[in-house]
Amino acid sequence: MFDAVERIPAGRVSTYGAVGRLVGVGPRRVARALSRGGAAVPWYRVVRADGTAAEPVRARQLELLAGEGVPVRGSRVDLAAVGWP
Repeated sequence: MFDAVERIPAGRVSTYGAVGRLVGVGPRRVARALSRGGAAVPWYRVVRADGTAAEPVRARQLELLAGEGVPVRGSRVDLAAVGWP
């Protein structure tokens, strides 16, 4: 799972569901794994299906994404513009 997250290019985002489909698990399992052991991978490139960042890391996640050039509007990213794959 962490390998799949590492393949998300800078400036792009994926969803918990998309990562889960790549590795054969559900989105909640992806979220749980990233919250517990994802510090070594670009965890912040994975967002909810509606493009929002999860609490309690929302502010930090959006800051990191904006730093990579991901357009952020409020608490949401535009998946149509920067979604991967």
